[in-house]
Amino acid sequence: MFKTHVVQKGMTLPIMGSPSDLLGTLESTTTFAITPDSYLGLVPKLAVKEGDKVLAGDSILFHKKDDRIRITSPVSGVVTSIVRGAKRRLEHVLIEADAVQAYASFPKGHPANRDEVIERLTASGLWTMLEMRPYGIIANPNDQPKAVFINAMATAPFAPEASITLKGREMDFQSGIKVLSLLASKTVLSIAEDESSTALVGAENVEIHRFQGQHPAGNTSVHIAHVSPLNKGEVVWAIDAQDVAILGQFFRLGEVHLERVITMGGTGFVDPSYVKAMPCMQLTSVMDEALRVDRTYRVISGSVLTGQAVGKDGFLSYNANQLTAIPEGEGTEFFGWVLPNIRKFSKNRTFISWMFPHRKYDLSTKMNGEDRNFVMTGEYDRVFPFDILPNQLLKAMWANDLESMEALGAYEVVEEDFALCEVICTSKQPLQSLVRSALDMLHAEMN
Repeated sequence: MFKTHVVQKGMTLPIMGSPSDLLGTLESTTTFAITPDSYLGLVPKLAVKEGDKVLAGDSILFHKKDDRIRITSPVSGVVTSIVRGAKRRLEHVLIEADAVQAYASFPKGHPANRDEVIERLTASGLWTMLEMRPYGIIANPNDQPKAVFINAMATAPFAPEASITLKGREMDFQSGIKVLSLLASKTVLSIAEDESSTALVGAENVEIHRFQGQHPAGNTSVHIAHVSPLNKGEVVWAIDAQDVAILGQFFRLGEVHLERVITMGGTGFVDPSYVKAMPCMQLTSVMDEALRVDRTYRVISGSVLTGQAVGKDGFLSYNANQLTAIPEGEGTEFFGWVLPNIRKFSKNRTFISWMFPHRKYDLSTKMNGEDRNFVMTGEYDRVFPFDILPNQLLKAMWANDLESMEALGAYEVVEEDFALCEVICTSKQPLQSLVRSALDMLHAEMN
């Protein structure tokens, strides 16, 4: 019998463009980019130079503070360019993929102990799939977490359902769970209240918890807060369910295969659907076929709430399980907030559209206002399902007040937990970037 946790606060963003359940494959591309910014907490050092030939699974970067942590190539090919920005900051390592892929070899079979798990995952680059809480950065192999949380619940807009992404990979998923169970004394699997997939409800070597509610009920922070709340000095590791299957496949084959199932969602796509894709791939050829041409659309690697705008010539982030395309918010409206418009969404009943609760909207990137002074309206509490005072915590982050941040619950959250607060924010403040900067500063001060 699974325990069910009810998340009372939250909001389902009523956005058009939900993907169908049909599964396709993205057109192959030959250009891939390793982007250090995709790996939070990484201080990158190069392990290759231009012209080097690499196999899938060979090291491209390593962590300056712990050279065991490596970023490896998703494909075999040639390193064609190392792109640097201001002050020689490393931005991309570009790889031209081979027509026929070759893979670096690693030991096969189930690991004997915890140390072997860490050694094999760090060597293959798959260690970066594990996220450390607090701080939301790459897990530290030296830590002893009190639990590993596997997230198999999707509540963000267009997020892929685990029952679809794991279809045909059930054995690898169970094998991955068995491996992760060696890393901590408790392994937790979070699933939706109505989940019926055999791979999830029948999973072994794991403690299963069901969650019911609107977004952000699917966020890992919510699961941790309900099942095993974090205190100062404690550590939890988190991982996505599909990544668990990738780990299981790695231990079975001894090769790094990173292809995953993602969603393409939003009104910008001709045919929103599930597709198989490779992380770090260039999107140009894909967008030429998949993107509508009737308007200007913003292409986002990741969720519409938390993703990064990459453009049609950009790259799919290493850890992204979504591609989103929504209209660019162009132009202005004279007194747009005064007119009784039924085609505009507002959480605060600014428009009479609140009378149609099941209507979906073609939401764009338009902010409908500029940055304003941060005001204490109490509106964040309506969508923030933590036992935390969000306004006070954000004020402490703005003031760089470390003691207040600790006391107000900074260890329990990451930036994605404030995404809905950012959506409904009257002050139009960039809350997620604020939280990320504050957590980075907190981590630097505490370590």
